[in-house]
Amino acid sequence: MYSLLRSILFMLDGEQSHHLSLNSLNAMHKLKLSGLMSQPMIDDPIEVMGIQFPNRVGLAAGLDKNGQYVDALSQFGFGFIEVGTVTPRPQEGNPKPRLFRIKEAEAIVNRMGFNNEGVDQLLENVRDIQFGQKQKGILGINIGKNFDTPVENAVDDYLMGMEKIYQRADYMVVNISSPNTPGLRDLQFSENLKSLLEALKNKQAQLQQAHGFYKPLSIKIAPDLEASDIEELGKTFVEFELDSIIATNTTLDRSKVEGMKFASEAGGLSGKPLVDKSTQVIKQLVQAMDNKIPVIGVGGITDAQSAVDKINAGAALVQIYSGFIYHGPKLIHAAAKAIKESSNV
Repeated sequence: MYSLLRSILFMLDGEQSHHLSLNSLNAMHKLKLSGLMSQPMIDDPIEVMGIQFPNRVGLAAGLDKNGQYVDALSQFGFGFIEVGTVTPRPQEGNPKPRLFRIKEAEAIVNRMGFNNEGVDQLLENVRDIQFGQKQKGILGINIGKNFDTPVENAVDDYLMGMEKIYQRADYMVVNISSPNTPGLRDLQFSENLKSLLEALKNKQAQLQQAHGFYKPLSIKIAPDLEASDIEELGKTFVEFELDSIIATNTTLDRSKVEGMKFASEAGGLSGKPLVDKSTQVIKQLVQAMDNKIPVIGVGGITDAQSAVDKINAGAALVQIYSGFIYHGPKLIHAAAKAIKESSNV
């Protein structure tokens, strides 16, 4: 059934089909028809960041930017769902078209530019969701900076985002690795990173004191890093005692899709061509951190084996986005099942 739906949706513009499919999914869920494509959640509990995850397979940020579809998406067996990236103020993002499929490579290029309705609207959208309250499931919220906030003031947007989401998120993610916000990736390096992490960890401690409970903080990094960069990042993350690292975001590398339609479009590349690069970054990062901080592996998972490969590289959890677009709900079930079976060998 999903293959038929995909063939129809792929006739449309990438962003049009994205909204149509999610709105249709929401409608089916409200009419209690989502069981036509639902998948049972694999029971494979694991504790990461002090949180009990029902299984190791989650939805990566970007698919549900505004937290409008969490309960509908939860029908597909995700152990956790990450919404966002969301910014303090609503913004339109980059001009359209800004989302392109490279079908023969099972890849997507996007330059969305953090289009979202703002953090206040996201919190309203997830206020009464069943996922994580009446259902098992963990909700992550991914925050970014507004495009017109200077990079040197980015920390102000992140601190504001943390304060807003602290009570609702099961874990918080700071996105400093999108290639579609000018200057953002510069925050991953040297003194810029250390200044940012110091401010974030201080804010986390203040919020813990104010609310009486602790919420984990994660950083999402890019795949386009040299081995020396990864080594330095790992040491810095351990120094600041982050709760987890999400590796990786989309890539600027086009070597695996060179010559294909839309390959030259500006933006970040996700999907199958990213799988090896992402898995290598995970492996190097886990080693650089001496396995002291858990890694959430994301990038190019399109089948069960590529999910298992991320775990074997050292990831504690995995996330899927583009593979879900190309292969549908069965991928989530297959990946979670394969990870469980490989862990029990």
